[in-house]
Amino acid sequence: MKGSLWLAWRQQRLAAASAAAVLAVVAGLAVYFRSAMVDDLATGRFDACDPGPLYCSQPGTGLPMLLDVQPLQYLGWLNIVLPVLIGVFWGAPLLGRDRELGTHRMVLAQGVSRGQWFVARFGLAAVTTVALSGLLACLFAWWRHPAADRSYGLFWYESPALSGSGPRVVAAALFGLAAGTLLGLLARRVLAAMGLTLLVTGALTLAVEWAHRARWLVPPHTYVSAGSVPKAPMGEKWSTGDYGLITASGHHDTVLTCPFPSGAELRGCMAQHGYVSRFYRANPAGDYWNFQWTDTAVLGGLAVLLTVVTVLLLRRRV
Repeated sequence: MKGSLWLAWRQQRLAAASAAAVLAVVAGLAVYFRSAMVDDLATGRFDACDPGPLYCSQPGTGLPMLLDVQPLQYLGWLNIVLPVLIGVFWGAPLLGRDRELGTHRMVLAQGVSRGQWFVARFGLAAVTTVALSGLLACLFAWWRHPAADRSYGLFWYESPALSGSGPRVVAAALFGLAAGTLLGLLARRVLAAMGLTLLVTGALTLAVEWAHRARWLVPPHTYVSAGSVPKAPMGEKWSTGDYGLITASGHHDTVLTCPFPSGAELRGCMAQHGYVSRFYRANPAGDYWNFQWTDTAVLGGLAVLLTVVTVLLLRRRV
């Protein structure tokens, strides 16, 4: 390791060491709490619990039986805010610190090209970001596996699992790094760049969460069933809360017109109002990967775009 890469390492070793420390602490906690979760499942108390969103109740008391998944949820939320943290504390100072102090001029005067200066710094940060975010996402998946999509565990569509796991965590982290790097190049002060990065990455994180809830990125499926028989259990589907009845012409009405479970009352009400079937909208469990790859494409594409813009601006800003 020598030249611009050696200098980049010296400037980023504290951030890299901090990332390694966070990863080590999280890994230790994951091992501890997952072991407790597996031991709790091994007692057999949860063996009679059916899959699905309905709580499994304790015999006699009727109270819900739940595993301690709160620490797992904390890891999911950490993965969600990871692009904000990386963008603010790593991306913004990456080029911004040298520009603010003027040390980049001394480096470039030593025969190091602008491309080498950028590639060494951004490349090292990007590799570390991929390693950190990828390992955190793998830790979450490994920790969650024993209690995945169970009433006593964590369902795939809950925010910590949907946004805090999978390849989208890596793409989001790279977006945070790219956004912070670009804003660090544009702003005159590192603190200003950090503030702008916080706003941009925080706003996009919230926007993606809103898009998930609105099913804007991955539309739900429509499930139709006759009112004469009970509908299939919801199971692992992520319901939109949109239920209703369908007329012979295909018009959808609110379920409140005939608010009865399957049976004679529902059949009679449907016949009286001319309904031939009922429907609900939900995303099946397989849509987890549709959400993942859609987020990865969007966030990864933004990361590439911001990186290209940064490279183009280097000629005018440095």
